[in-house]
Amino acid sequence: DGTISLTITEAGKKSILHYSLDSLSIKKPARWDKKWRMILFDIPEEHKKLRDAFRFHLKRMSFIEFQKSVFVYPYECKDEIDFLVEYYQARRYVRYVVAEFLDNELVLKTHFHLS
Repeated sequence: DGTISLTITEAGKKSILHYSLDSLSIKKPARWDKKWRMILFDIPEEHKKLRDAFRFHLKRMSFIEFQKSVFVYPYECKDEIDFLVEYYQARRYVRYVVAEFLDNELVLKTHFHLS
């Protein structure tokens, strides 16, 4: 059925992620915690197909392109990003950042319908 399961070990803790790549989405919580999730990646030109696929999935999950290789989302999405990173074996190229302030966040708040 297209479902993929991956086991990820991080800081001695095991997590099992179970998602379907084609229907990967992020659940919107009832309240926004006023933090921004930023996905930064630097995937080399020799891996252009990987870079394009990774960017495609971020856009499909409604991330906003902040810069060419920086995407922003207002809700917790670490598990979904970990799944993508492991699926594409891109751990060394991708960083996950949680930020409390962005200088153009009014534009982002408007886009995501946040107050």
